[in-house]
Amino acid sequence: MSSGITRRRFLSGTAFGASLVHGWTARSYAAINGANEKLQLGIIGCGGIAGHHMAGLLAMKESDNVEIAAVCDIYQKRLDAFAQKTGARSFARYKELLAQKDLDYVLIATPEHWHHHMTLDALDAGKHVYVEKPMTHTIRESQEVVKKVRATGLKLQVGVQGMSDESYEVAHRCIQDGVLGKVVFAQIDYSRNYVGDFWAYELDPDAKPGLNLDWEAWLGPAPKRPWDPYRYFQWRRYWDYSGGIATDLFIHRVTRVLKAVGLTFPEYVVGSGGKWNFVDSVAEIPDTFNMLLDYPGGPTVSLVSSMANDTPVGHVLRGHKATLEFNREGFLITPQESVRQDLPDPKEMKPRPVNLLAYRKTGGEDVKLHHRNLHNAIRKGGELKCDVLLGYYGVVAACMGVQSYRERSYLRWNASKEKVEKA
Repeated sequence: MSSGITRRRFLSGTAFGASLVHGWTARSYAAINGANEKLQLGIIGCGGIAGHHMAGLLAMKESDNVEIAAVCDIYQKRLDAFAQKTGARSFARYKELLAQKDLDYVLIATPEHWHHHMTLDALDAGKHVYVEKPMTHTIRESQEVVKKVRATGLKLQVGVQGMSDESYEVAHRCIQDGVLGKVVFAQIDYSRNYVGDFWAYELDPDAKPGLNLDWEAWLGPAPKRPWDPYRYFQWRRYWDYSGGIATDLFIHRVTRVLKAVGLTFPEYVVGSGGKWNFVDSVAEIPDTFNMLLDYPGGPTVSLVSSMANDTPVGHVLRGHKATLEFNREGFLITPQESVRQDLPDPKEMKPRPVNLLAYRKTGGEDVKLHHRNLHNAIRKGGELKCDVLLGYYGVVAACMGVQSYRERSYLRWNASKEKVEKA
């Protein structure tokens, strides 16, 4: 920065700087220790994502007094592997797992098309819920989940684990304090560079429908189809079970913007893209996908992704007074040239400003922190990092983008009716 005021001075010369020094940097997740009552959970779905959760939860067994007591999957090979590693009771039917009276909460780590039914059934069974992202496969399903959570009073954490990175809460406080001025534009991406094909996970030859895998149970509410190992092992590539990039990747990114800026429902949404590189892929979803969302009164949010090129786009919130850019350490704020002369001189501030270059986060994108946050909510009534409403707002954004792309239409959100309409 070429002017006389530095990032350190800019942050120190605001109310945000003071709150950061005296409160936010000391903030931590509520301690969960062995003196608390043990929490027992069941895992529904024993695939790769669930394996990541399982490893984290096993590492938390003593420190957080939590135990994996039951596991469930329709593929016997996966179920046996989880049961062996956890010592948990195993079930081939998720409703049998939900009938276990000793379970406090369940982790739902299944394909998207099952999230809605399993979440409602879990809440009806009196269980708190950690449901992987997106919260549901459709907007209508999210609306039903919101109603059920309100009716039961149970806790529901959506698995956008990046929300346990406190950077977004701190950024929100910063925006509330007026540091950025009016936020007019946000941009964020989630791109990858696959070589042969994208999301083309290996097909397990051990899977034998009718012998060790229940294909009909896996399809569940989705359209009935004959056994297809591609659909089972590579389900993210098919509209019946996934929204592709929008619901698997963008949901992580748009939720961050929603949290930081304090947004709810978009007003207008458009999705664009195509299968530009992997043209011979059997995937139904596009390999390159982009979304633009206009929120009432601003900002416009731009989401960018390609499975063929992983060159990053800056994760930036652009305000009239300053720009906030998220990074691996937290975020940086850079004032706009036109407003620098209006900022206070930190030498005149009392007490003297602390030497801050940027906000350095205390959380992280960690499933352990996200589960710990849910544990605290269950035990002590603490606030959830990604609750049912934030989950709903994310689903609306992602699903409108998918619908716009598939229909090649410009869509509007009817706020009074909470439904999607053609613009």
